[in-house]
Amino acid sequence: MSLPHSLEFTLFPRNHTLMKTLLTGGAGYIGTHTAVELLQSGHEVVIYDNFSNSHPEAVRRVEKITAQKVAMVTGDVRDQTALEAAIQAHHVDSVVHLAGKKAVGESVAQPVDYFDNNVNGTLVLLRAMQATGVRKLVFSSSATVYGVPQYLPYDEAHPTSAMNPYGRSKLMVEEILADLYHSDPSWGLAVLRYFNPIGAHSSGWIGEDPAGIPNNLLPYIAQVAVGRRDAVQVFGSDYPTPDGTGVRDYIHVMDLARGHVKALEKLQAQHSPQLLTLNLGTGQGHSVLDVIHAFEAACHKTIPYVLADRRAGDLASYYAAPHAAQQTLGWQAQYDLTTMCADAWRWQSQNPNGYLS
Repeated sequence: MSLPHSLEFTLFPRNHTLMKTLLTGGAGYIGTHTAVELLQSGHEVVIYDNFSNSHPEAVRRVEKITAQKVAMVTGDVRDQTALEAAIQAHHVDSVVHLAGKKAVGESVAQPVDYFDNNVNGTLVLLRAMQATGVRKLVFSSSATVYGVPQYLPYDEAHPTSAMNPYGRSKLMVEEILADLYHSDPSWGLAVLRYFNPIGAHSSGWIGEDPAGIPNNLLPYIAQVAVGRRDAVQVFGSDYPTPDGTGVRDYIHVMDLARGHVKALEKLQAQHSPQLLTLNLGTGQGHSVLDVIHAFEAACHKTIPYVLADRRAGDLASYYAAPHAAQQTLGWQAQYDLTTMCADAWRWQSQNPNGYLS
């Protein structure tokens, strides 16, 4: 007896092939949230991290949220032997590559370290994947590959022109992956260009826990709100934007995590391998002052801020054209700035000193 289509879907959901995915840098901010999303979608994960900028407690929190045990391997992404051993021991069939350094200012001061971690680390990972026969990879790229906007919003056809070593390291890897695919089309590759991830899991158990002084706006605001820092420095108040402060496309980290799952499932479901390059953003820009005021509403406190000079290399405004991800993956951002700030405050207020709390 055939069932009505809606009932058939309810009783027998058409799941994608279940995957076992290695998350390099999986104990970090984006990695932990992606691990939760993968596990709650029925997949398995293996977290591979050297814990240079993350904490094992984050992995325990992922287990708490999902009520599942998570395999964890301590290792460096530049260690091919360790990567191959992890892939083989855990029968991994796909990789989400998140490991790498990510601070623009630090990259200007330490370019060699950035190219070593981000570019060389990816080359070593690709060799390990080739050696073990794994051909599905989602790569964590960045909107910084676009450089100065020739037009807005940025779509995937916008010319690339990175302005700092961090952005160049991401662009170099994108070019390496394109060359790899053209040399060997058996690879399935997804390049995800993130805009500005903020927020935290709604439980408040995992969130962004930067080492030292935060490089990004939202964790700095959160640390001011919780009393760890005195005031937010707003770099530039004379940009050609509605309130003079820089405008960015902020995306909830759980929306970003869902984008990784959708990309992996797309690579697994395709009969023919492919190379995808997609923006993950909301398509809406918010100014620095917009974010400060939204966070004030979330925490019911005034956030003191100081207007400062522009930083060299900062752009006035940028935001995504997210339509390609919607068309290709059936993905779009769901959460607004209010929710992003509320979730970030829940994490920070419950964990005032991050995972060391």
